[in-house]
Amino acid sequence: QVQLVESGGGLVQAGGSLRLSCVASGRTFSSYGMGWFRQAPGKEREFVATVAWNGGWTFYSDSVKGRFTISRDNAKNTVYLQMDSLKPEDTAVYYCAARSQRFQSLYRDDYDYWGQGTQVTVSS
Repeated sequence: QVQLVESGGGLVQAGGSLRLSCVASGRTFSSYGMGWFRQAPGKEREFVATVAWNGGWTFYSDSVKGRFTISRDNAKNTVYLQMDSLKPEDTAVYYCAARSQRFQSLYRDDYDYWGQGTQVTVSS
């Protein structure tokens, strides 16, 4: 069983930056592919970014490519999402997710564990 706890959300003006963190419990963090998803009010949860077990492979949604960066520190059991040039349409609850496979995935159903989410609000 893996527990995920996100932090770092908040209120920021358009053009600003935030860094989300997700700390995972357990000793097998380095064997999990990790992802970030988000859900805006009235919308389905959507893929944002994913990273493979060693940080060597990443993939982003078109809406955040070039603005967001996913990374991980296996020694700290932590995955990060650096968000720059934020836009009002980035406003959502952001969720960290872990899958019991080493490689990345952009599909929500491929993930086995989810955090509770952290709110990101971008004002115009």
